[in-house]
Amino acid sequence: MARPIRVTVGSATTSAVIPLDSYRSPFNVGFGCALSAGASLTYKLQYTYDDVQAASFDAATATWFDHATMAAKTASSDANIVVPVTAVRLNVTAWTSGTATLTILQAGMSGE
Repeated sequence: MARPIRVTVGSATTSAVIPLDSYRSPFNVGFGCALSAGASLTYKLQYTYDDVQAASFDAATATWFDHATMAAKTASSDANIVVPVTAVRLNVTAWTSGTATLTILQAGMSGE
């Protein structure tokens, strides 16, 4: 995974699916979501165990889980996942104005 990865959402929608390296050891992934000044929105971080590399993968029908501490957020927040998952996404569930930018950093060897 190139580091860090950022996705920005500026409406009530989900971001692109961001695949993670579930074979990396340690797996550790950190997330930070920063809201733009004056943003009025609600978001959550979601993850999946589905095979996002499969030709048949469809984000709309995949099984998504809400991160326990990064759900129903209305302010900037950060969290982590230490057990392997295959991908994450940012889900803005309510939006009036502004943007949410998710930054993802996965542990790994220097220079990867």
